[in-house]
Amino acid sequence: MSQHLIAPSLLSADFANLGKDISMVNDSEADWFHVDVMDGEFVPNISFGMPVIKAISKHAVKPLDVHLMIVKPERYFEAFRDCGANILSVHLEAVTHLHRAVQQIHSLGMKAGVVLNPHSQVNLLEDIITEVDLVLLMSVNPGFGGQAFIEQTYDRIIRLRNLINAKKSKALIEIDGGVDLVNAPKLINAGANVLVAGNTVFGSDDPKKTIHLLKNVH
Repeated sequence: MSQHLIAPSLLSADFANLGKDISMVNDSEADWFHVDVMDGEFVPNISFGMPVIKAISKHAVKPLDVHLMIVKPERYFEAFRDCGANILSVHLEAVTHLHRAVQQIHSLGMKAGVVLNPHSQVNLLEDIITEVDLVLLMSVNPGFGGQAFIEQTYDRIIRLRNLINAKKSKALIEIDGGVDLVNAPKLINAGANVLVAGNTVFGSDDPKKTIHLLKNVH
């Protein structure tokens, strides 16, 4: 049995039938719900905010993995905790005082993640890697679903895995963007622990089977 985690991205769910899609994920082999929050400023798109996340949390029986693609995210840490976030991840590129932000997230009782855009070097995390619970590597440019996977991601995973091992960090490596049944085995073999899948899951004729297949790649 594989040890990696699957986090279906609700950005690709059917918003008119969100309750149905949440129930499907609840009943599947998925481990987390991945929730993308976009503000139209840090990224060129706007997704859902706190009222929707609060509604999701009332029905989700698995942890909410909330990915903040917003400027000055520290303004809202407590609010997202109150909406039901279990894991809160912020972009290195959006936070001036990353160490303080990670401490604040932990103080609110959530796991803390840091996100890197495709152009950001993984060695920028050298001094914080032991403080975070996960590192999310964007394998597309953030802001829109359905983009093509960036092949350089494999090398970045390997470099990040080497950094984690060298620093004896317990951080998980999460991959978000363009994950599918073809590249999933390569991502796991490179060292990824968590796969975020949006269109691959919710665009499937049988989403639960697709989650099963993603969960059991090796």
